[in-house]
Amino acid sequence: MAESDNPAGKVIDAARDALTVRRVFGEAYEADGATVIPVARVLGGAGMGYGSGMGRDPRAESDGPNAEGTGGGGTFGACAQPAGVFVIRGGEVTWKPALDLNVAILGGQLLGGVIAIAVACTARVRAKSQAQSARWRRG
Repeated sequence: MAESDNPAGKVIDAARDALTVRRVFGEAYEADGATVIPVARVLGGAGMGYGSGMGRDPRAESDGPNAEGTGGGGTFGACAQPAGVFVIRGGEVTWKPALDLNVAILGGQLLGGVIAIAVACTARVRAKSQAQSARWRRG
């Protein structure tokens, strides 16, 4: 990491080191006569804030500055998730995607919820319809 004296430079240097091609494409390795190259999805973001200066309170009795300030702040975040692997065997390249089990489970739960709501709504409409037809027969 390149050393920087200003706060913004430190955040930018951290981002540069974190978001490199090494984070997306892992080190290739040999397995069962094939070359395997792991791949990841990498997202990152940075934020910076800074301030300085002298200020004057409009309610103050003196005309001179009666407040001073400085500032600072910076952050960086990165997230990497496995996407899959490229497999090179016999001159042919194939893509093997990674299965994110958490997303699959969440999708199943959402689908189950939608089905439960649809069944409940259908049962309610059917019950109202039967009650109305029973009233019609009686009356």
